[in-house]
Parts: sequence; structure tokens; C-alpha cells
Amino acid sequence: MIELLAIMFLGMVLGYFLRNHSKFIHVSNKLGIIIIYLLLFVLGISVGLNETIISKIDTIGLKALIITIGSLIGSLIFAYITYKLFFVPKHEK
Repeated sequence: MIELLAIMFLGMVLGYFLRNHSKFIHVSNKLGIIIIYLLLFVLGISVGLNETIISKIDTIGLKALIITIGSLIGSLIFAYITYKLFFVPKHEK
């Protein structure tokens, strides 16, 4: 766990010092997207290889759909509240 936090902190420090280099920002954004796609692909392979998940995909799928819809609705509600509290200008009296 300490290693993960140290790596993240090192990335934050490096990002802080390189924040004004537009070429580095562009490359790191592209690289980040490629790595995320690769991680999702590998996750899909590991799920596909897991017999327990594949045999219960109908039950898991329904639960995942319910959790996804609940998360989406909750996120939208809290995003709206945050928008109203912090981003809508207050009227002067």
C-alpha cells in the first residue's frame, strides 16, 4: 500500500513540475487513455476466463444494472446540488 501511495505522490510531484510543458501534457493524456483501455481489455479477459462469473452472468448482470442505475442517479443528484451550491452566482440583496 505504501508503494502505491509513494508512486502516486511521485507522479503528482512530477506533474507539478511539468505542468507548463504542453507537449508532455499532450503525450501523458494520450498515454493515460491508452493505458486505461489496455487495463479494461485485460479486465475483460480475466472476467471471461472466470467460470464462476460466466455461469452467473445473468444474476450478476441484473445486480450490476441496478447498482449502475443507482450510482448514475445519485451522481446526477449530487452533481446538481454541487452545481447549485458552488457554481450558480448568488443574487445580491
